[in-house]
Amino acid sequence: MKRLGILFGGRSGEHEVSLMSAASVIRAMDNSHYQIVMIGISKSGEWLIYDGPVEYIENGEWEKQARHFDIGSLKQEADIVLPILHGPYGEDGTIQGLFEMLDIPYCGCGVLASAVAMDKMISKELFVKAGLPVCKYTLVFSEKLEHQGDRLEEVLRIESCIPYPMFVKPSNMGSSVGITKAKTREGLEEALQIAKKYDRRIVVEEGIDCRELEAGVIGNFGAEVSVIGEILPSAEFYDYKAKYFDGGKSKMCIPAEISKELSEKIRELALHAYETIDGSGFARIDFFQDRKNGELYINEINTIPGFTRFSMFPSLWGQAGVLYMELIERIVELGYERYNTKNNR
Repeated sequence: MKRLGILFGGRSGEHEVSLMSAASVIRAMDNSHYQIVMIGISKSGEWLIYDGPVEYIENGEWEKQARHFDIGSLKQEADIVLPILHGPYGEDGTIQGLFEMLDIPYCGCGVLASAVAMDKMISKELFVKAGLPVCKYTLVFSEKLEHQGDRLEEVLRIESCIPYPMFVKPSNMGSSVGITKAKTREGLEEALQIAKKYDRRIVVEEGIDCRELEAGVIGNFGAEVSVIGEILPSAEFYDYKAKYFDGGKSKMCIPAEISKELSEKIRELALHAYETIDGSGFARIDFFQDRKNGELYINEINTIPGFTRFSMFPSLWGQAGVLYMELIERIVELGYERYNTKNNR
């Protein structure tokens, strides 16, 4: 029986989200033909191996029962690894680079695609080069926010190219952590201070009155795209609280109530974006549709999207009749496929 390492936790601000996703995956795989090896990373970066109750992963109690784990022995503990690490140090190519160095198969996107998709600024630049539609945006460096004179200069520059309202985001972060909607100059200054806590590179982009439409992609070469889903956020926008802690007030509409033509256009753009970053394994690709003129924009690619049973990505494929456990097993198979293809050239 193959040993599947489920890697969770991590040093990012999305640590708790990772625990929720991983616990859901582990429960689903209990009756699979894989032997599950639970490996966690604490917020301080300590690697731990755990074999206790799954519910302790969700509430954070797992660390008390876990034991120290030597990263160098990873290949002796697991045959393939499924990283459920959202955000920096998990979704940004760093952990994928470690797997490459250890010569161990892993699931999901590789180093390049992970790093590119995680960096909102770099991904937008690539989308533009590939002819994909993106909304107006600009980059701010946190160093230019340290002194009042420089800060005002940056604010004036932003206002000259981006209309209010605007969204201010850390370039490298997920799950809407550190994102603020700014409607005034005062709000913009405050939003920049919040974003710089998470990254020295900050993306400011046009705030569009839009529908939030999402597609799931799975596959290596010749990937498939799911039906299109729509997020109906409980808050003004789909922020961290609305995603995970609003008591189910935010809703998902699957399939989205859109025309067949729009659905096909989104699916075509999603596949183009996936190929542009050299995606593999799986990803969720998010789009905005302007309510006023119907224009479509790609927002971002999530290479390790939320993975509870009720998250958007599994739900999109569930609509097509792909069961949760089957989806995970397909992702594992794709990890082996990419590893074998790379090592048998």
